[in-house]
Amino acid sequence: MRKPELAAAVADKTGLSRDKASEVITAFTDQISAAAARGEDTTLIGFGTFNIRSREARDGRNPQTGATIKIPASKTVGFKAGKALKDSIR
Repeated sequence: MRKPELAAAVADKTGLSRDKASEVITAFTDQISAAAARGEDTTLIGFGTFNIRSREARDGRNPQTGATIKIPASKTVGFKAGKALKDSIR
């Protein structure tokens, strides 16, 4: 499901216009992004948790040349599904 389809589904479920539903989704994702940028987790009870994960620096290999390269340490956003979400897909 892409954002326009999600906005249409939210609009149908809530009675909002599709434009307003799209604004709500954008505001939601903006707030999760802002929290991640601050290094904060975002927990939605029953749905899941967005958290920051650190990756250590490591050696990698260029698949075309086989040369060893250094991959620097980095941070990424992870998601752990909550119990209600897990139960809904079983």
